[in-house]
Order: sequence, then structure tokens, then C-alpha cells
Amino acid sequence: MTQDFDQIYLSCYQVVYRYALTLTRNPSEAEEIAQQTFFQALKKADQFRGDCAIESWLCGIAQNCWISILRKRKHQPDTPSPEPATGSLEEMLLDRERSDQLFQLLHQLEEPYREVFWLRVFGERSFREIAGLFGKTESWARVTYYRARTRLQKRMDSE
Repeated sequence: MTQDFDQIYLSCYQVVYRYALTLTRNPSEAEEIAQQTFFQALKKADQFRGDCAIESWLCGIAQNCWISILRKRKHQPDTPSPEPATGSLEEMLLDRERSDQLFQLLHQLEEPYREVFWLRVFGERSFREIAGLFGKTESWARVTYYRARTRLQKRMDSE
């Protein structure tokens, strides 16, 4: 396993790092997230089923690492919050006023988008778990979450 993981690390590190850099807009934070991503991936290697590209799986872990960092910063008043890089939904959740607006829009979102978004973001459920709850495929859960995010983002931008 270690030799296989070393090969995955060598072949995928740049993809994960560049993705983390788009999230953080900070090279040192991106490097930290990339390292944390591979650490988490090594711990959870048995959970990778191979139904998506390894890079996609790793980028999902990287995104979860970034969200965890943002949540920790929110609860540490002495730590300055980073400037929002892209105005993403996750960053909006950290801003009290915008999060209230987002929650209102979330409640207006039609099913199953509302439930899938809620389970993924607040319930911290994997796409596999969400798919199992709905009796659908993991791809369905990913697409539904993406569509929910897109709809919420458009509504937030228009208000």
C-alpha cells in the first residue's frame, strides 16, 4: 500500500495543490491543505471505491479540509478571518448576515436540492451516504448537490 500511495502522491500532488490554491488564494495554506488531504486519504484509503477518479476523491477531501479550517477560524475570535476569495457559499456561511440570507434562500429551495445540500454541508455526509439515504447513485448525489449549490449561488448573487 505504501508504494502505491507514494505513486498516487507523486502523480496527484500538483492537482490537489492547485485546487487548494484556488480555494485559499494563499500558497502556504494551499500546501498545508494538500498535505492534510494526503494524510486524510492515507487514513481513509479503504473508503475509496474507485467509482470516480482518484483526483476527484482527493479534491473532495481537500475541500472538506478547507471548510474545516474556515469553521475553526470562525470559532477563534483572535484569529483574523481570511478575506473571501471567491464569495463561495461556504465562505458566506461564516458571515452572520449573509448566512441568515443563505438560510432563508435554502428553505425556499425545492426538494431534493434542499435536503441534499443540507446533508452535505451541515450534516457533513459523504455523497455515498446521501445516495444511500435517497436510494440513488453516488453520481446522482453529486449532481444534485452541485445543482443546489449553483441555484443558491445564483440567488445569493441576485440579491
